[in-house]
Amino acid sequence: MNVLFYRYNSICEPMYINALKALDINVIEETTEMTQKNISPQIMFENVRTILERTPVMFVMSINYYPIISALCNISHIPYVSMIVDSPVLELYSDTVRNPYNRIFIFDKALYNRHKADNPDCIFHMPLCADIQTIEKALSGQQTETSKYACDISFIGSLYTEKCPYNHVKNLPPYMRGYFDGLIQSQLQVYGANFIYECLTDEMVAEFKKYEKMYTFPEKARKDEKAVLAYQYLGIKVSELDRITSLKRISDRYPLDLYTGSNTSCIPHVTNKGFAKSLTEMPLIFSNSKINLQITARTIETGLSQRVWDVLGAGGFLLMNYQEELFDYFEPGVDLDYWGSQDEMMDKIDFYLRNDNIRNKIAENGHEKVLKYHSSITRLTSILKKI
Repeated sequence: MNVLFYRYNSICEPMYINALKALDINVIEETTEMTQKNISPQIMFENVRTILERTPVMFVMSINYYPIISALCNISHIPYVSMIVDSPVLELYSDTVRNPYNRIFIFDKALYNRHKADNPDCIFHMPLCADIQTIEKALSGQQTETSKYACDISFIGSLYTEKCPYNHVKNLPPYMRGYFDGLIQSQLQVYGANFIYECLTDEMVAEFKKYEKMYTFPEKARKDEKAVLAYQYLGIKVSELDRITSLKRISDRYPLDLYTGSNTSCIPHVTNKGFAKSLTEMPLIFSNSKINLQITARTIETGLSQRVWDVLGAGGFLLMNYQEELFDYFEPGVDLDYWGSQDEMMDKIDFYLRNDNIRNKIAENGHEKVLKYHSSITRLTSILKKI
């Protein structure tokens, strides 16, 4: 049994490739885009078509969605499995989403609800999972690395300062800038309910486009420019401010190791450790941090990001912001814990740093639950049943 896996170097790709192989499925990898980032859709199409012509496959798979691959699979009558791990994914507005050979799995329930009507029989809600094989391999030699990664509190991730397009929009009229900034500040105070999209109008988008060249939808796509403004601009700005204000407040009181490529001059008391390698270093950080923080990007409305599963899969204690889907898979205070405000965040950090036994027991429970119910092999088995 063969599967063609189209790769572009997502950190999630090895997890699903390993799971496929563990189920005795032969994986053929198309890797051109990993080294040629400006590959054209035509070359992508030809590369995949050539493989399909010479090798029979059960399905084609990728992380996130490629309209050109969907079109090719539809022509070839081969299922196309798309694992959506980010939000938003604007390619999901493509008219190709309606193709009957698609099998699209979306981790965020709000994102799923926004797109399911486009192809109800072929779009599914599916949470992410943990790559237990890779995590255990990384942890197998950790005895010699414990002191290097040991800390009270850690966070891994971008501050979004370098990739927030709203920061570069110039010359907005004061009334529009004021309204948007007010929305951003209001959303910043609320976890678990995203309301920016509903507070925008088509007229606002039209006015905004006079000052900023936004994403252009393909001709046949279902166009939603409000979504572009809400998530790619204002939502990312909320994420930036949320991470900066949270990490600054924590680091002003407690030691905090931050693994990031972002400029941290705005958070002077963090210890900037630079980038962490996803497959080898991150599990060691998760395992050796007393508290692992997860500050979810606000463009993820209800779902649990990959970091949640990674931390628990490594046996780390996780403290995160409230997300609606959290209660679907875990019991707060038993498997992990969450905050609903920055004041509550600080109170829980203080509590868990002072109560090692409680913290360690919660980490153990979370780890056991992920091993039992949320491994990549378990998740892939569920996916295969729907293909």
